[in-house]
Amino acid sequence: MNNRYAVILAAGKGTRMKSDLYKVLHQVCGKPMVQHIVDQLKGCQVDKAITVVGHGAEKVKEQLGADVSYVLQEEQLGTGHAVLQAEPMLGNQNGTTIVVCGDTPLLTSETMNSLIEEHESKNAKATILTALASDPTGYGRILRSHEDGTVKKIVEHKDASEEERLVKEINTGTYCFDNQALFQALKNVGNDNVQGEYYLPDVIEILQEQGKIIAAFQTPLFSETIGVNDRVALSQAEKVMKNRINERLMRDGVTLIDPDNTYVSSDAKVGRDTIIYPGTIIKGETIIGELCEVGPHSEIENSKIGNNTLIKQSVVHDSDVGDFVSIGPFSHLRPKTQLNDHVRVGNFVELKKTSMGEGSKASHLSYLGDAEIGNGVNVGCGSITVNYDGKNKYLTKIEDGAFIGCNSNLIAPVTIGKEAFIAAGSTITDDVPSESLAIARQRQTTKEGYTKKKNIGK
Repeated sequence: MNNRYAVILAAGKGTRMKSDLYKVLHQVCGKPMVQHIVDQLKGCQVDKAITVVGHGAEKVKEQLGADVSYVLQEEQLGTGHAVLQAEPMLGNQNGTTIVVCGDTPLLTSETMNSLIEEHESKNAKATILTALASDPTGYGRILRSHEDGTVKKIVEHKDASEEERLVKEINTGTYCFDNQALFQALKNVGNDNVQGEYYLPDVIEILQEQGKIIAAFQTPLFSETIGVNDRVALSQAEKVMKNRINERLMRDGVTLIDPDNTYVSSDAKVGRDTIIYPGTIIKGETIIGELCEVGPHSEIENSKIGNNTLIKQSVVHDSDVGDFVSIGPFSHLRPKTQLNDHVRVGNFVELKKTSMGEGSKASHLSYLGDAEIGNGVNVGCGSITVNYDGKNKYLTKIEDGAFIGCNSNLIAPVTIGKEAFIAAGSTITDDVPSESLAIARQRQTTKEGYTKKKNIGK
């Protein structure tokens, strides 16, 4: 196999997006467009990937990290000029280079591999990724040889004859090149055009004039080739990606009650026989096990969910949830929460940086932050771990089998021992030994006849 390289064009400002956010960092299904491209290239056995950056370079580098190398296009002088910036890294290399745009998030590794294989099998110097467009208006048309299917030329819409405009095979803007031929031809690309820019498609014309083989691979899905230049195209890409992800999940054994209103990130994994109800949003690298029910109207992000777990109308972020757990409705699991098997977290319960042992439950209206809760603990309605004194956070420990009565305040740092019982309405400031009863409230005083004497309620 030839050496393989990739050049990702990500230097455009994207003025039509009308945004302060750099264009290729706009998200499709929860992931920046350029990250989609880089992730798909990992399936193409690329030896080196180079991202051409310009405006917003540091933010792109922050997103992509060490997965790729970078070159800077200081002035935006066209796609040919952008690729030429990679010459110091690739100019002397032999092999195949694929050039892709950072705003084409729907391209798949399968399509890119097919393009590369077509290029190498035809021994071509350049190969164009094409697609059939139902309405090719505005696109460059691909004119092929009737004898061997190679490309005779690309004709732009404005330059095409009436007969040529009937051709529906269009240039998508993604290419494969013989690496040496690419950089040699780029040196001959001029900028004698209205924009004064150096265009990458001119390389095709130069190689054709030299009598080199120009091939084309037609992707079966036009939607893969969508380039995102504005918010309308961004929404179109989002819809295509969402449908692609949801179809994959359903074919893998996941039930989506209403796929049109279910949003799952491309990195999420969902087990067989799990049911996802409408309005659910699953973000990031979330993993959901088998036989779960999620939703309706739940949000899960970067969390791991076990098997046979129910999450109803709740939010779970950066948390680890076990098997046979019940969450919601209207619960909020904030980062670093860990729920072991058979835990119950119910109505309007908020947890943060808290672990709950097997079989423990907090069924209603509680805040549990910075807490270590053992097995078989019952946290009564309205109970709070008071973890913050205005400067620092402190830990609350509740050991196995403890019972926390309703409306209790546990002032951290504090430890409630095994099988201890906290009376309802108590404010606990000191450790409670195992198997003890703690009552921390003023003894009730009853004044008979008080309201009659004071004429209250009359």
